[in-house]
Amino acid sequence: MHPNALLDACADLVGRVLVFDHPADAVVSRFFRDNRALGPRERSTLAETTYNVLRRKLLYEHLARSGSGPKARRLAILGFHGPREFLRSALNDNERNWLDQCDAVKPADLMEPHRHNLPEWLATPLKAQLGAAAFWNLAESLQQPAALDLRVNALQAKRADLLPELRKAGLAAQATPYSPWGIRVDGKPALTKLDAFTRGAIEVQDEGSQLLALLLDAHRGEMVVDFCAGAGGKTLAIGATMRNTGRLYAFDVSGHRLDALKPRLARSGLSNVHPAAIAHERDDRVKRLSGKIDRVLVDAPCSGLGTTRRNPDLKWRQSPEGILELVAKQTAILASAARLVKPGGRLVYATCSILTEENEAIAEAFQAEHRDFVVEPVAGLLAELKVPEAQKLCSGPHGGLDYLRLWPHVHHTDGFFAAVWTRKA
Repeated sequence: MHPNALLDACADLVGRVLVFDHPADAVVSRFFRDNRALGPRERSTLAETTYNVLRRKLLYEHLARSGSGPKARRLAILGFHGPREFLRSALNDNERNWLDQCDAVKPADLMEPHRHNLPEWLATPLKAQLGAAAFWNLAESLQQPAALDLRVNALQAKRADLLPELRKAGLAAQATPYSPWGIRVDGKPALTKLDAFTRGAIEVQDEGSQLLALLLDAHRGEMVVDFCAGAGGKTLAIGATMRNTGRLYAFDVSGHRLDALKPRLARSGLSNVHPAAIAHERDDRVKRLSGKIDRVLVDAPCSGLGTTRRNPDLKWRQSPEGILELVAKQTAILASAARLVKPGGRLVYATCSILTEENEAIAEAFQAEHRDFVVEPVAGLLAELKVPEAQKLCSGPHGGLDYLRLWPHVHHTDGFFAAVWTRKA
């Protein structure tokens, strides 16, 4: 595609995404469906340019004020993903001079918001929670794209066998440091064309998400519930740990999300998974299983801010008011899910959020209200599961190690939280 046409397309897509009426990935996907003539390189440039703008929106909007022409075009120029000379060939003289001036701006001369590129309602509590040094490390990491993690389907294959297979197929693949099932690959390879993918030996899943399934520690023959299953990434991992035995319920209020599980389930070879759409957390299907379940995972609906590297629009689409609504929903869901757990059973509450109010605050409020549940320090559980450096993955009140706490800038995973309880016998 001619440089001018590609830059125009980038500006068009950037403008559509910045309306924030739909998730960025959905807007990008629809743009590609409407423009099927685009090749792989054009699609990559369009998507990465758009995500660059979302990651550094405050900085680019600040720099864009000194330019001229449509705002979306100025933002697309600043965030353009591709060779610099290719971009410059699409610019007029004024735009080239303006871009040179922008490139000459030193980070040290910028105001804090233009360096961290976070809304103030999010930056302020994170800085208080982490301290200045760690906050800036986190802010920098959230402006970088995330790695691509795969999970080996333990029902079908072993990681040691798949690593050389993937490398032979041209992927730069390495074992993840914590999850025993994880493989991290460079770039964005066409996974669906790999034999390992089509036969169900691998699935895309962040290493942190894999650790949540590992932490549930579901065994053969048990009754297990994935309470907010969504598209089923953790459901599939849990089913494999159960060795395709027992009964695994995948509950979600969205039948549409559960539909996305079906082709993945078919590839996986699992037959012990039972997806079920429920109306709400107090659905009759839930009540009938009260006190009967060995293991319950509540990967609660949350802000998703731990996935900001992958979904940078979330930090602009979320709000303090939205967080309050989520906290009320998380509290209700966790309380309802807890009723499923039988005496001696395990309950895991998890989010992909980095906010205390969605994580530790929910766990501590639940503990105060449910004295029949005992906190299980996660560091010890992970050590028993032979996860390397388990203590470094955990935090808790007063320096304890009760909770799983994963950070992008420390662990190179998405941001995750998990708390674990056992119901008293």
